[in-house]
Amino acid sequence: MTHAELREHLVRTRIAGDVATSRENNLDHYRSLANRDPHYMFGLTLDGPWAYRDILELMVKSAGVVADRDHREGQDTIDPDRTIEAVERMGDTIAGVLRQESPRILIATGHPTGLLTIHMALARMIRARGLTLMSPAEGWSYWGSGFGRRRKIRYMDDVAMLDDKGSFVHTHDPAPMRAMLSELGTDRPDLVIADHGWAGAAGEAGVLTVGFADSNDPALFVGEAEGKIAVTVPLDDNVLPRYYEPLTRHLVERVLRDL
Repeated sequence: MTHAELREHLVRTRIAGDVATSRENNLDHYRSLANRDPHYMFGLTLDGPWAYRDILELMVKSAGVVADRDHREGQDTIDPDRTIEAVERMGDTIAGVLRQESPRILIATGHPTGLLTIHMALARMIRARGLTLMSPAEGWSYWGSGFGRRRKIRYMDDVAMLDDKGSFVHTHDPAPMRAMLSELGTDRPDLVIADHGWAGAAGEAGVLTVGFADSNDPALFVGEAEGKIAVTVPLDDNVLPRYYEPLTRHLVERVLRDL
């Protein structure tokens, strides 16, 4: 696709443009992060003050949400041009790591119903170059808040996810990534490709990290502003998986072009 065609696809499928995430939901999450609610921090610690207005201003700049502070309900937006620009920066970052000798790469997602398709495509591309992806702490399990049984790390096609008795689940929790990095010790990844708490915990630990985030998940954008996350791609993270295919292809082609 050309840039214009990809942009039109993002808007038509609501990956960007007028997204399904409401203004009320976005602003509620910005306040929650400003109040340092752990559920919305994704394992990051914030060095700056990051008040509610600061976070809103950053999300206007980084994701393209509506700038009007008095717009408090109804439709909100993601700028498709920011999505494409960030995807291209992500591709350049991934390519830079792949040019290294025997790079160590770890892929994880907290959104198996949507973003998994992008992560799996990246895993296939990396394996096609003869590289082996890392898979630490497979089977590690824990009790967490909000659920009444143990959840564990499970990999599918080299992508780590959180398993709940046979079902992959949505999670913001940074604990699984912390467990993975703890098991690795000094043999840390050269790159983590992830989202949610998987990305936040890796970036907080000082690992080069690129990630995806919805307009109601401001933590990774703040992490990028503070230099802990290398690239954060703004997009709706739960549209139909097949809708991500053109964006995924653009990302993979960007990586391969830079190698």
